[in-house]
Amino acid sequence: MRSLLYIMSGLMVMGLAYWAYHENYETQASLREVRDLHRQIGASHQRLNVLEAEWAYLNRPDRLRDLAELNFDRLRLLPLMPDGFGRIDQIAYPGGIVFDLTNSVEVSSDNAPEASQ
Repeated sequence: MRSLLYIMSGLMVMGLAYWAYHENYETQASLREVRDLHRQIGASHQRLNVLEAEWAYLNRPDRLRDLAELNFDRLRLLPLMPDGFGRIDQIAYPGGIVFDLTNSVEVSSDNAPEASQ
């Protein structure tokens, strides 16, 4: 009876040792995967920073103005001017949509009060 207890205890210790060994390797594999993901995230952040810098470079107002002038015949783009904006009640909406403008705020420069000196 005692020898059976020793054999069972030995098998249990070997089983627990195998389980711990297996968990150790799974943990190491998970840590490698996390490191790889962190590396990929860092590379993606660097790529995003480069793309944002390129976007800012390509959207410079002087460059866009020159492109609009070069392609005026094809695109018919005009520069933004303060008198190029209108009021919402000047827009003809299809289907008879009507907006209640009683509590609206005037933001156009047409009716701007002159600065008192």
